[in-house]
Amino acid sequence: MNVGGDPERDDSGLPPVDIVIPDDARELDRDVQAYQRELRALRRRQRASRLRGPLTRDGMVLPLLAGCLILALITSTLLIMFAAGQTGMPDLPNPPGHTVAGPAAKAVKPRSQPARSQRTARPAGGTLPAAVLVIGGRPVSLRTVTAASPSVLALIPLACQCAPALRQLGAQAAQAHVTLYLVGTGGGMKQVTQLAIQAGQNSARVADDKTDALGRTYRPTVLTAILVRPGGSVASVARLPPSQRPDLEASLRQLGSAGQ
Repeated sequence: MNVGGDPERDDSGLPPVDIVIPDDARELDRDVQAYQRELRALRRRQRASRLRGPLTRDGMVLPLLAGCLILALITSTLLIMFAAGQTGMPDLPNPPGHTVAGPAAKAVKPRSQPARSQRTARPAGGTLPAAVLVIGGRPVSLRTVTAASPSVLALIPLACQCAPALRQLGAQAAQAHVTLYLVGTGGGMKQVTQLAIQAGQNSARVADDKTDALGRTYRPTVLTAILVRPGGSVASVARLPPSQRPDLEASLRQLGSAGQ
């Protein structure tokens, strides 16, 4: 500034500027507030531009497009499946060995074949199977053993705790004049011989069914008494659990009287 108050000549080439410096800084409060308002407005614009930026650029557009395409693909696949299920297409034949699940499988399930024990079981009144017993070290035909007189064949399973029942059965058979044979097979013959001694039976009436013909026919899971008429026809078959006392007196007396 020169003495007259006019701006002096500036050799830098900048335009002249009229600068007023107030005496009190409080006079600048309104200018400071206006400046701060401008800064806050600028920050708000910057935040808004950051929020709108992903929507205007590729940040959110590509994921949205991909999601729409996947949803459209799933929807079209489901529509095709439902449409194919309602067109009445014939069912394809099942491959060999394929089983159909559901109620239809129960309707077409083949009937199970009877077990071998059911096919070979012989009811009372039938005849004994053709078998050879070893008695006293000699092979004898089963039909020869039972041909002359009425008899009882006591089939003894493995691990049979039946000495008391055999003792009572032997006493009832002796009273009815019916011959009692204790029949075992294979590795169980040692047990049969011991049971004969414990029951007080004649060891000469212990028979070894080498081929287990009687076992396959009658399946003795417990002590089984087969009452046989002279000639080899079966009168009755009784299964005697260890806890049950043999009560065959009437059947044995009837069998003995028929033999006489």
